[in-house]
Amino acid sequence: MSNTGIFDAIFTRRSLRRYQPVPVPREHIEQVLTAGIWAPSAHNRQPWRFAVITLEEQKRALAQAMGERLRHDLQADHVPQAIIDADAERSYDRLTSAPVLIVLCLSMADMDTYTDERRNEREFIMAVQSTAMCGQNMLLAAHALGLGACWMCAPLFCPDVVRDALVLPDDWQPQGIITMGYPAQERERTREPLETRVLWR
Repeated sequence: MSNTGIFDAIFTRRSLRRYQPVPVPREHIEQVLTAGIWAPSAHNRQPWRFAVITLEEQKRALAQAMGERLRHDLQADHVPQAIIDADAERSYDRLTSAPVLIVLCLSMADMDTYTDERRNEREFIMAVQSTAMCGQNMLLAAHALGLGACWMCAPLFCPDVVRDALVLPDDWQPQGIITMGYPAQERERTREPLETRVLWR
């Protein structure tokens, strides 16, 4: 990809949540995953793990389980029932209407361990950062292939639910879900001026 192509991909990618009911070829899914694993990672330990979901029954089971936890949490916050119902329905629709779900997880299995909690916490953050960079590569790759995609952080609020619903290995810690498919919408977004977000020293 040329320098121009890289910047075009970065500047034109958008988070898209509505997709055409068209299957995504496995080859394209694998290209997206491959782009992900070429992200930089702490110590080059590559802590990312992927659960790819294309079966409708599995998507519904995951969405239902996550929705139940969402309802429980919002009820504990005394959120009005109408808002709870709307939030749960929106979450369910986003997960079940996407042709592909990629649950991006991290594993600490290959990361360093220390004798003190401070450094172990930093090591975990390094794994989180590495996994997030993997996710960004995947979003850009999906865009380059003409696919729409969106990162959902919801698994951070219910990692146990996601792990149980998908029967993931115990060391896989869900970090996000990338919904993906051929886009059925267009979006335009702007950014705040650079000068409002940078300090030069």
